[in-house]
Amino acid sequence: MNQTVKRLADDALAGKGFTVFTLNLDHLVKLRVDKAFRAAYLRAKYITADGWPIVWLARNKGADLERTTGADLVNPLCEQAAKRGITVYFFGSNEQALQAAADDLKTRYPALQVVGMEAPEYGFDPTSSAADEAIERIALSGAGLCFLALGAPKQELFADRAFDQCPHVGYLCIGAALDFLAGHQQRAPKWMQNTGTEWLFRLATNPRRLIGRYASSALVFAEMAARQLFKSPHKLLDFSVADLKK
Repeated sequence: MNQTVKRLADDALAGKGFTVFTLNLDHLVKLRVDKAFRAAYLRAKYITADGWPIVWLARNKGADLERTTGADLVNPLCEQAAKRGITVYFFGSNEQALQAAADDLKTRYPALQVVGMEAPEYGFDPTSSAADEAIERIALSGAGLCFLALGAPKQELFADRAFDQCPHVGYLCIGAALDFLAGHQQRAPKWMQNTGTEWLFRLATNPRRLIGRYASSALVFAEMAARQLFKSPHKLLDFSVADLKK
């Protein structure tokens, strides 16, 4: 977390744009079927582990990795932005959540400069002319950091497109983070976050929306874990950046 926050703040202060994606099992499911999503991921400058299964899979392959979620990045990055004079922009969610989240963050960090907030219309297409117009507004705002709360894969596709058109801004994909800050969604207790059981809390609070997604994610995790544990050469169990490029 500390390494990520420092690197992103340094880049933003220097005007070096970037995209930040936070990898979880649902993303792995989407990466297998969505070519545009794969292409955006391959161009991402920073990818963090948003979920304990990703950390487990990486550590099992020898990587020294810690869980760093999009929701966990917002507060420390806004703190650094306030201290170092980096301007921020919030895009996504809804107007009420944006305002409430911005108010909460400015209460915590009074020097934080929010130069723009925008909630796109329902059904927002990250590849549309409306998206291009939003990208232009973000660029004209002078923002150094832009927090994107659209959900996957929209936020990643929008971030990739925005960076291509406006490469001096840092775009962070943060999912429901602003809704958590606004109090519009409840996040799991800290002990569940720390023990890798946050998904149980989310499933219990929103079973209809999440049960199908979690079932698909569980299958992908089982395949990848089996490949690692049993070193299976079977192509169906293999999944790597090389595969994404194909």
